[in-house]
Amino acid sequence: MYPLRIQRAASCLQSGGIIAYPTEGVWGLGCDPFNEDAVRKLLRIKQRPMEKGLILVAGSIKQIEPLLKNLDAPQTNLLAKSWPGPVTWLLPDPDQLIPPWIKGKFTSVAIRVSAHPSVVQLCSAFGGVIVSTSANPAELAPARTRLRVMTWFDDSLDYILPGKLGGQRGPSKIHDLVTASVIRS
Repeated sequence: MYPLRIQRAASCLQSGGIIAYPTEGVWGLGCDPFNEDAVRKLLRIKQRPMEKGLILVAGSIKQIEPLLKNLDAPQTNLLAKSWPGPVTWLLPDPDQLIPPWIKGKFTSVAIRVSAHPSVVQLCSAFGGVIVSTSANPAELAPARTRLRVMTWFDDSLDYILPGKLGGQRGPSKIHDLVTASVIRS
């Protein structure tokens, strides 16, 4: 059984709601990535164009195994070395498992397997990956406090998951698995 706060957040996600939650380095906004209406609402709240794409977060590698089946051993080993943790990887999605409203103008999908205890529990209680975009209006610095999240988004959110940030100083690093390039450091 999960703590009541985790159950409530997962229930909000399952019903198409938008939540804020603490991650390793900044507060995130999340929703069910397979619910197009929820994703569009989140993008409106954040004032983010769909073309830019969104990051997904998982609580375990098992939750994203279907995306890993086309990878070679060196790629799989690279992911295993960095996960769980605050590293986001752009993974190919040749089987089109992830909807276009998540990937935006890209063919790859941005995914992180979190080590943050609340995120791990939330993804487990929800039953899979969730959207993980920084809690900030586009072009502003990501929120690092619950108060900032409330100031910007309180009337637009269905729930704010209580908790503390992890030990990171900012958003996750982003690497491209195919090209080995650093997208965000």
